Amino acid sequence: MTQELVFDARTDSQKNWAWWLYVAHGISFLFTLGAFSFIPLILNYVKRPETEGTFVHSHHSWQIRSFWWYVAWMALGWVLFATIIGIPLAWLIWCGAWLWKAYRLIRGWVTLNNNQPI
Repeated sequence: MTQELVFDARTDSQKNWAWWLYVAHGISFLFTLGAFSFIPLILNYVKRPETEGTFVHSHHSWQIRSFWWYVAWMALGWVLFATIIGIPLAWLIWCGAWLWKAYRLIRGWVTLNNNQPI
């Protein structure tokens, strides 16, 4: 599926929203390990329908998927942490999830700044 790059004032506004949501996810991620990312997540769900047919739509979906996969990996880490044997594996999963989420935020933000879908 190819998306035509149509850039007008509406798309610029949508891009700005997505940009700030990347920032909000990033701040939450750095300072609370993502605990407050549900706030930009809600805004992703609210703003995504407005971006249908633009390259920005893929960025909202990317941020939403990044959030839910990060939650899943962190939850798995907690389940393993609850068992004494799984503590080293839990730390490994948490570190991997942290690096993966950082990669997703950086890659998405760079791609958005290049006016490309992700």
